[in-house]
Amino acid sequence: MPRIVITVVVLIALSLFGVNVLNDTVVAPENDAKTAAKLEPQKSPNPRSTRSIAINAENGHFATDARVDGRPITFMVDTGASHITIRESEADRLGYHPSERDYVVRIHTANGEGRAARVELDTVVVGDIIVREVPALVVPDAALSVNLLGMSFLSRVKWMHERGQLVLEQ
Repeated sequence: MPRIVITVVVLIALSLFGVNVLNDTVVAPENDAKTAAKLEPQKSPNPRSTRSIAINAENGHFATDARVDGRPITFMVDTGASHITIRESEADRLGYHPSERDYVVRIHTANGEGRAARVELDTVVVGDIIVREVPALVVPDAALSVNLLGMSFLSRVKWMHERGQLVLEQ
């Protein structure tokens, strides 16, 4: 019994010590202007201009409007897709018309195996982020129900999941 009491007393003492240490390291009250000024991040003399967009989740997925070669298109963001993948009807609307013999790339989708045609998109713009000369695949409409913004775009920007949003930066 004495061991239990001693253990409890030691744990309480350690807890109080921990609280005091944390109080010493907690950010000062917001009304303390001098302390707040010291805690503000320092700006570099040559700030690097970044462009960013935050994409909200819709039903657990991140969808975004974009522009491919100046034309509007909607994408579902897919980090598991190697390339931007565009449905054939959308590719046609964007001015990409691969012939039957161009469908030589083997793909695996949720709908099974299929073939895709390689194309290169001149520009892909999402928000104010611009990526040029982006490899993409065109697939028959039956292969996918949505266009995918895959890693051929995402690997050329910084992206992170933050507070329920997907944030892209360039």
